[in-house]
Amino acid sequence: MKTIVTEVDPADLDVSSETETSDDADGAEERTFGPKIKLTVEVDEETFDDAIDQAFRKIAKEIRVPGFRKGKVPRRVLESHIGSEYARAQALEDAIPGYYADAVRAEAVDVIAAPELSLTSGEDTGSVCFEAVVETRPRIRIRGYEDLQIEIPNPAPSDEEVQEQIDVQRRQSAELVDVERPAASGDQVSIDIQGTVEGESLPGLTADDYLYSVGSGGIVEEVDSQLEGASADDKLSFSADHPVQEDVTIDFEIKVHAVKEEVLPELTDEWVEENTEHETVDELQAETIQRMRMMRIFQANAAMRENTATALAELVEDDVPDSMVNGEMSEQLQQLAMRLQGQGMNVESWMQMTGQDPESFSVELRDAAERSAKVDLALRSIVTRESVEVDDDELEEELERMAEQFQTPVHELRHQIEDHGDGLGPLIAEIGKRKALEWLVAEVGLIDSDGNTIDRDDLELPDLPGSDSDSDNSEEDHGATVDSAEAENEDHSEEDDEQ
Repeated sequence: MKTIVTEVDPADLDVSSETETSDDADGAEERTFGPKIKLTVEVDEETFDDAIDQAFRKIAKEIRVPGFRKGKVPRRVLESHIGSEYARAQALEDAIPGYYADAVRAEAVDVIAAPELSLTSGEDTGSVCFEAVVETRPRIRIRGYEDLQIEIPNPAPSDEEVQEQIDVQRRQSAELVDVERPAASGDQVSIDIQGTVEGESLPGLTADDYLYSVGSGGIVEEVDSQLEGASADDKLSFSADHPVQEDVTIDFEIKVHAVKEEVLPELTDEWVEENTEHETVDELQAETIQRMRMMRIFQANAAMRENTATALAELVEDDVPDSMVNGEMSEQLQQLAMRLQGQGMNVESWMQMTGQDPESFSVELRDAAERSAKVDLALRSIVTRESVEVDDDELEEELERMAEQFQTPVHELRHQIEDHGDGLGPLIAEIGKRKALEWLVAEVGLIDSDGNTIDRDDLELPDLPGSDSDSDNSEEDHGATVDSAEAENEDHSEEDDEQ
């Protein structure tokens, strides 16, 4: 099989600014395409004869010839009965997609959409020649990633945040005291509540002497706004939209019995000893700071990857081909469907439960897909500009990880990818993109929400209680960051990293 690859001038195919008619007032929707190439593939007569032979075997399973069992009719007998034209047409239909796939794999063409196939010769006799015009992934050049700066959570909690965490524990032994004032956010109110739809009571919204936390958002927003400022013996009547069902209104009747203020116990050593695992206030504060700092370090490292990818996408000024965006949308929707299936739901029921309408969901999905496609193009650009290379050991390690995931021998998986899949090129590209992202994450400038610079040393995990800082492995263990740990255990899928 012989293949010739030529670039296609967009003007020749009029694909630079193709439009599609739509029902919108504008009447047309402009689409974006990637560069196109033409594969001219010639298959010699001897090779194509194997495809004709396969076609005859397929036909033999569909027709009956006297004196032969179904599926066992020799080719020469079938030719004498039906001729060769039908088998040749069947062979062309079945074999050309495979020839095209072989050509794409052999020429390492980075295809992003289905091809436009046309037979140029060999319909009746002789060797077969066809052309495939196919859209490919564009190559872009981005600028500014060297000086990229991203915002992440500050790993050091403030005094107020530490106190708030301690107060969470104090609330477990707090007292509720009746107060003679209007209710405020954070107060508890004792109420009788009845929610009805067209006069019918809703089972989950009818209760007497119900203790509700004002500002908690436990029912609907209107309940909190009505209760804030209400006093004992007040009667409230109002309506609100159903939180899930569209075009459904809930009518509320609420009687306020009492307003209760939460009084926290005094923070003393005695209270700490009786109610926590610590003995003093200082110990409780120190443990809270350490726990919050570890949590924030994990959050900060996760945010580094996510926010770096987001900032990288914003540097892409080129239009992203619709084929890439649509492919990303399809993949993300499939991943969502698989996750929901594990929870016994489908996308439609999930959208109904979360109150999302199809139009806004589609817009959000497309925005996320476009961002993911931009990150893909940007990372490939960095791989080229920074000469990021993937060595044989890294490729073998990735194949071993995939083989373990799919529970198949490494050599069989490699054979499938090289001879029947897309080849090793896409896999090498994914590894290269991951390395480029890891490099960029290590290079970006870090600031917190107030614009203060964050030192990467502050992202090191703190010493855990009881650890031996003088042990032989202490320095190595405590010098590791969460980011380096993630790099060792990171999932292969770049889409998960970027999204």
